[in-house]
Amino acid sequence: MYCILVTGIPAAGKSTMAEAISERLKLPVISKDTVKELLFDNVGFQSREEKVNLGVASMEIMYYVAGQLMKAGQSFILENNFEYSSEHGIKNLLEKYHYSVLTITLTGDYKVIYQRFLEREDSPDRHRGHIVNDCYPEKKESNPKKLKATSISYENYVYGIKHRGFDAFLVDGTQIKIDTTDFSKIDMEELFLKIAAWKEAIPHD
Repeated sequence: MYCILVTGIPAAGKSTMAEAISERLKLPVISKDTVKELLFDNVGFQSREEKVNLGVASMEIMYYVAGQLMKAGQSFILENNFEYSSEHGIKNLLEKYHYSVLTITLTGDYKVIYQRFLEREDSPDRHRGHIVNDCYPEKKESNPKKLKATSISYENYVYGIKHRGFDAFLVDGTQIKIDTTDFSKIDMEELFLKIAAWKEAIPHD
């Protein structure tokens, strides 16, 4: 059996890519951000520390679900901004259940994708739990329309990528890097062919 990790730099299009692969391969997607948003909506947070703790909990839940799927011998997709600190958890699962893994890493022109990052943070479609830091659900007297995300600078954006390993993360296995600077230029059929070739090469018992 196998799993596919969809990872990469912030705002590179990980969720969109994971869903596209899921639809083609008919595989379930476990997304850390989706789990986190469910926790935001049902548990909430009252401080930055509690928000961070929900992020840690969502990672643990994601790995728990992945472990259950591996135990059942199911293939699946994990979507997350994997980083160096994530390596231990996923590597333990892969070794325990003897799973093959393909890492699909989304990257590109940092300056262009940083602009997408800023647009996403200011979008009304962005989940509020990702934007506010001190209280979610927000207090009744707050006006969500007046609250904008406190976006990080371009320098800090790049620093995070480099030092957390967002586009360098790789566990055992094969990696496919995709430039998502311009989504219209991505050849999805070529990607699916690469995934199919990788699947064919996986050793079968």
